[in-house]
Amino acid sequence: MRLRSRPIVGSLSLTSCRVVVTGGAGFLGRFVVERLKAKGATVFVPRSADYDLVDRGACRRLLADSRPDLVLHLAARVGGIGANRANPGKFLFDNLMMGAHLIEESRLAGIPKLVAVGTICAYPKHAPVPFREDDLWNGYPEETNAPYGLAKKMLLAQSQAYREQYGMNSVVLFPVNLYGPGDNFDLETSHVIPAMIRKFLAARHAGSAQVVLWGDGTPTREFLYVEDAADAIILAAERYDSSDPVNIGTGEEITIKDLAALVARAIGYPGHTVWDVAKPNGQPRRRLDVTRAKERFGFSARVGLREGIERTVAWYEKENARR
Repeated sequence: MRLRSRPIVGSLSLTSCRVVVTGGAGFLGRFVVERLKAKGATVFVPRSADYDLVDRGACRRLLADSRPDLVLHLAARVGGIGANRANPGKFLFDNLMMGAHLIEESRLAGIPKLVAVGTICAYPKHAPVPFREDDLWNGYPEETNAPYGLAKKMLLAQSQAYREQYGMNSVVLFPVNLYGPGDNFDLETSHVIPAMIRKFLAARHAGSAQVVLWGDGTPTREFLYVEDAADAIILAAERYDSSDPVNIGTGEEITIKDLAALVARAIGYPGHTVWDVAKPNGQPRRRLDVTRAKERFGFSARVGLREGIERTVAWYEKENARR
């Protein structure tokens, strides 16, 4: 039976709440699921082998099987610059279809609330720094990850359109680059921090005099520790009821060159960094205005970049020691 969408007014208690977490077995999702269970929620994590969210019928079946009070859409086809350049069509299609189908089927099923996670890659390439939510539509994203960024930005367009026409209660968050224990360390598909950690650690073990990194090191990036991101998603689920987009980050940027030095120090690598300027830099600068997250639902990041990198390095070295 299909029900009319029922907007929630006020806060949402997660105690005894039935929650679907797409991507719940992934890097960010595992921490979100952990927090939901700690709050007494009943959590359903769909596996891609059972529910291919690119297929609309699978989304419909997922909601019928789980009957959630809340949907957290974290699933994505994602990767670093290299993966985005190699898979622009797949990243666009899969992310677009997952979001469009899941939101539409959630509306038709009368799911009380949906929280979706977008990406900082949705911002225009030359957006004023710090990036403010009102600037999301003022230009085209950086070319190397534009298909992915545009697909995820459609979550916002759909959320706002559905709230206006159907009264659907949906929220879209835009986090910066995440990192932390459990990240993807595959050099073909990983983001910058896990890639650096793996390269510097391998160089230290091999006694290599240098490590080669992409670009010239001048772009800036902002990074958010994965557990802080999980906290933000939980707070938004509990306290935020608007389709106004919300940035999730620290509000602090660092150059890629300084980041490399930070990672090298955390690993104890004594060699040199060589920059391959034939490789792309990506977007020139990234830093978010994080005022809205603080004002709307009380989120502030707690783990600083140095501490977060040290935790991530310790985790990765421990995992490698077990192999």
